[in-house]
Amino acid sequence: MDRPSTNHRDASHIERIERDAAGRLVLRLAGEPEPIADVRVARCFPWSLPDTFLSIRDPDGKEIILLETLDELDEPARSLVAEELRDKIFSPRITRLLEFKEEFGVTSIRAETDRGEVAFQIRSRDDIRVLSPVRALFRDVDGNTYELPDHTALDPASRRYIQHYF
Repeated sequence: MDRPSTNHRDASHIERIERDAAGRLVLRLAGEPEPIADVRVARCFPWSLPDTFLSIRDPDGKEIILLETLDELDEPARSLVAEELRDKIFSPRITRLLEFKEEFGVTSIRAETDRGEVAFQIRSRDDIRVLSPVRALFRDVDGNTYELPDHTALDPASRRYIQHYF
């Protein structure tokens, strides 16, 4: 039985990724006469591997290319995609927990991050995904993600707040 053909492209089809004068990402594909302006980069699952399975999509959200890792790109493109992920996707890294209060089934957290102080709420233990013995992601009620890269690197007071999750 013949398999249906797909238009799936991989990194080998990328000629260049660059920014235009307006700061938008532009994708130039080998063999295509026109570049695709205003492409988006999206992380796919799993959360535990944030630099793997990255989708490059057209302005309408249709996937153009699926990258297994950033390493598939040349250095200029890799830097631009990493910058886009860092700047467009709000995912600060927690450096210190200032407050951690559980009340009426909701946990309110105030934390210092690499992007400043934040306050957010989580509804349940399911909103804290432990990725390794030291690393976790917090997903707040609005869907924002906060990374805790290494709970052992936190100060003693911060570690006490979250010790029962590890």
